[in-house]
Amino acid sequence: MRKFDLDNKVIVITGGGSGIGRAISEVFAAAGATVHILESNIDQAESVVGTIVKRNGKANAYSCNVAVQSEVSRTLDTIQNLSKINVLINNAGIAHVGNVEHTSEEDMDRLYQVNIKGVYNCLHAVIPHMKKNGGGVILNMASVASSVGIADRFAYSMTKGAVLSMTYSIARDYINDNIRCNCISPARIHTPFVDGFIAKNYPENKEEMFQKLSKSQPIGRMGRPEEVANLAQYLCSDEASFITGTDYPIDGGYIKLNG
Repeated sequence: MRKFDLDNKVIVITGGGSGIGRAISEVFAAAGATVHILESNIDQAESVVGTIVKRNGKANAYSCNVAVQSEVSRTLDTIQNLSKINVLINNAGIAHVGNVEHTSEEDMDRLYQVNIKGVYNCLHAVIPHMKKNGGGVILNMASVASSVGIADRFAYSMTKGAVLSMTYSIARDYINDNIRCNCISPARIHTPFVDGFIAKNYPENKEEMFQKLSKSQPIGRMGRPEEVANLAQYLCSDEASFITGTDYPIDGGYIKLNG
């Protein structure tokens, strides 16, 4: 038996169509899991499913807006009726750059709907299934912004702080139901979002800004999506059965070594 094997595990992941979510979807499928991707961008999700299937993996895509509770409940009910859900990964999230003066009410509402209410909707829908199934694993995607102050990330930090708190609450409330809940807190990870952000805001000096952002991590580079996925695989595997209610920074030394 392979270490961190996910054979016969049924995984639900939100935002699994790009970036960290795509890496998690592909790594988990390679480890034997059946991956169900919930995405607002169904084309991206179906692209990931196509890649997984070509590699002889098992995956399905669902168009779902995590901010809408009825859509989330309906989708998770459909998956549960196919096979018991073993793992939920709350990965979907959106960002906003700005301090409180440059964060509008619309910005706050937009981030709340996805980053907080979206996580709540998925937790609310999946926990009754996991209790019925005899247990499960929940992994939330937090951020270093959950724990330390980051300039111009007021709304984003607020939402990721909530994700961290929800992780602790779920772990405490459902420990006797054999449900484990942890979170991962990445620093800057090199994803298409980062490339798009640089291209939009720094078109004249993209390489310089890429290097500056890379060096904001003491280790001197951005993380890779597959590195986050590998940590996620461990935390969702049976080898991590003694771990719950814990936040795992994957940050190149950002939290402890900056300043």
